Amino acid sequence: MHYSRFLRSHWLSLAILVAIGGVAATPVTAHHSGAMFDNTKQVTIEGTVKEFQWTNPHVWIQVMVANPQGGTDEWGVECTSVNFMVRRGWNKRTIKAGDKISISVSPLRDGSHGGAFKAVNSLNGEPLKVEVPE
Repeated sequence: MHYSRFLRSHWLSLAILVAIGGVAATPVTAHHSGAMFDNTKQVTIEGTVKEFQWTNPHVWIQVMVANPQGGTDEWGVECTSVNFMVRRGWNKRTIKAGDKISISVSPLRDGSHGGAFKAVNSLNGEPLKVEVPE
């Protein structure tokens, strides 16, 4: 009788540890929502690439865009994953700092300088039609 109580308590402890481990791991696999982007709108920005971040879970393009005050604003453009972009013909050298770019994005709802990647219209004056399918 004593041995079965010992086994039950150890199995219960193991079950609790597994449950805690599963809950703790959930944020690692979670993915954020795209609700911050206004997918009913599309804007085109033109500027100079400050940085091309070829990283997972999302590739980012930082673009310096001229503003009406004569200065520049930094726009953060969130793209899809490296894997998705590779399947569309991109690589870590497709875009470089200093490139001139025209890019279409779904803007951020709060009006901040950023958006979700939709298409690159031109790169250094050359047409480059790379789009994210709807």
